[in-house]
Amino acid sequence: MTGHSAQWKLFKFLKVLLFSFIFSITVLFLVATVRTFTFDADAGLQLGKWENTTAISLHLSPQQRKNLLANFKAAIQIPTVSFTETNVSTSALREFDGLLRKVFPKIFSSSLVQHEMVGNYSHLFTVPGSDPDLEPYMLLAHIDVVPADEADGWDAPPFSAQEINGFIYGRGTIDNKQSVMGILQALEYLLERGYTPRRTFYIGLGHDEEVNGLHGAVNIVKLLKSRGVKLQYVLDEGLAVLDGVISGLDGPAALIGISEKGQATVKLSVSTPPGHSSMPPRESGIGILASAVKRLEENPMPRLFGYGPERGTFEHLAHKFGLPLRFIMSNLWLFSPLLSRVLERKPVTNAFVRTTTAVTMFNSGVKINIIPSYAEAFVNFRIHSAQTLQEVLELVESTVSDERVKVELVNGFDPLPISSYDEQAFGFQIIKKTVQGMFPQLTVAPGICVGNTDSRHYKDITQDIYRFAPSWFKPGDPQRFHGVNERISIKNYEEIVLFYFQLIQNNDIRKLPPPHSGQHEL
Repeated sequence: MTGHSAQWKLFKFLKVLLFSFIFSITVLFLVATVRTFTFDADAGLQLGKWENTTAISLHLSPQQRKNLLANFKAAIQIPTVSFTETNVSTSALREFDGLLRKVFPKIFSSSLVQHEMVGNYSHLFTVPGSDPDLEPYMLLAHIDVVPADEADGWDAPPFSAQEINGFIYGRGTIDNKQSVMGILQALEYLLERGYTPRRTFYIGLGHDEEVNGLHGAVNIVKLLKSRGVKLQYVLDEGLAVLDGVISGLDGPAALIGISEKGQATVKLSVSTPPGHSSMPPRESGIGILASAVKRLEENPMPRLFGYGPERGTFEHLAHKFGLPLRFIMSNLWLFSPLLSRVLERKPVTNAFVRTTTAVTMFNSGVKINIIPSYAEAFVNFRIHSAQTLQEVLELVESTVSDERVKVELVNGFDPLPISSYDEQAFGFQIIKKTVQGMFPQLTVAPGICVGNTDSRHYKDITQDIYRFAPSWFKPGDPQRFHGVNERISIKNYEEIVLFYFQLIQNNDIRKLPPPHSGQHEL
C-alpha cells in the first residue's frame, strides 16, 4: 500500500506539473497572439494635434527642374576625393566651393545667412531664427567622397554624372552630395520665397568625413563649443528608405539612425628569427599569425541582439510583417534568441547581432626564399551598442591566447550614445513627420548605423543625433555605397530637396503635441 500511495502521489505531482506547463504555454501563446494584433510601436503622434506653422509650398517649373539637376550633376563631376587624413583633393575642394557660390547666390548674398569657412575647406552656415528661446538644430552632410575607378566595372565614368534610364551615376550621388546639394538647394528656394525661420539652425558641410573628419567636423564643433552653442538635435547622413530590402516586410520602410556602432582597429604581429626557406622551422611567424587570425574568425564576438537599439527597429516594423514573422517580431521579449540565430546567418544582418570581426590587411615577407622575421595583420571591429571598446580588446586577447602574438590597439572608440526616439523626442518626431508627410505609405523605425559619420564628433553639444536621408534603396542598392555604380534617380534627388525644404519649416514649431495616447476619447 505504501508503494502504491507513493506512486499515486508521484502521478498526481506529474499531472499537476504537466497541467501547469500546458497552462503556462497557453497563457504565453494568448498573450503573444493578442500582442501580435494590437502592437504598433510606429503609431507615434499621428493622432496628435500639431502646431500650425507658416507653410511655403514648393512647385518647380520645368526650367527649375532642369537647373536643379544641372547643379547636382556639376557637384558630382568635381572629384572631391579623400585618400588619407593627409591627402585630400584640395584643388577639387576649392573648385567645389566656387560651384556652391555660383549656384546658390541667395544663400551667399543673404543678410540673414552667416557663412564661414572652417578648416580651410569645410562650410558652416548659421541661419538665425526669430525666436531666440527655441533651441537650435543642425543639418550635416559631407563634400568629400571615396576613390572610384572606372576599370572596376562602372556603367558610366564615376565622375561623369551620366544619366542612364532616369538615374544619375557617379561617386557621391548617395554618399553624400545628394544631401549637400539637397540641403542648400532647399534653403535657396526658401530664401527666394522670403522665408525667415522661427528656430535658429546651422548647416555643417565637412570636407574630410571619409578620413575621420579631423579637420572639418572636429573644427566646426570646436567653433560652436567656443560660442556656447547647444543643439536640440543633429541630422546627418546614415540610414535611408529601404524598399524590398527587408525580407518579409510589407512595403518600404524609412530607418532613422539613432546610434552608430563603435570601432576598433587592432594590429596583431609576430616576430621570429629569419632564415632560409630550405630549412624552415616547424612553425613560421606567418603560420602563428594565421592561426591567431583563424581563431578570431572561428570564434565571433557574442550575440547581443536585443541588448541594443536594434530591438526597437524590429518592434517598430512588426505590424508590417505577415504571419508568422509578425508573431515573432511583435514578441521579441520571447523570441529574441531565435531571431538572433536567424539574423547571424547573413553578413548584412549579422551586423545587427554582434560586434563584427573583419580581417582587412595581412603583411609579411620580402623574398620568396627567405623565412620572414616579421608578420602583421590588421583586424577591424565594429562594436555593438551593448559592448565597449575595452571589452572587445579583452575578448581579442583571450581568443588569440598566444604569447607569441602581440596585440595592439591602433585606434578605436566606443559605440555612440543612443538618441531618444519616443514621443517626446523632438528631432526624431520632426524627421518622422516630414517623412510621412511626403511618403504616407512608409513605416518609420529607429535603426543602428553599422558605419560611422561626422555626427559622432557632435555628441558634446547635443544629446540627440539622427542619421537619415530619404535616399530610396531597392535590393542591391546598399552595395553601391563605396562600391561600383553608385547612383540616384532624378526623381529621388528632387524628393531629397523637397524633404529638406519641408523639414526646415517643420522645425519651426515651439513644441511637440501631447503623446497620441492622450488624444483618445471614449
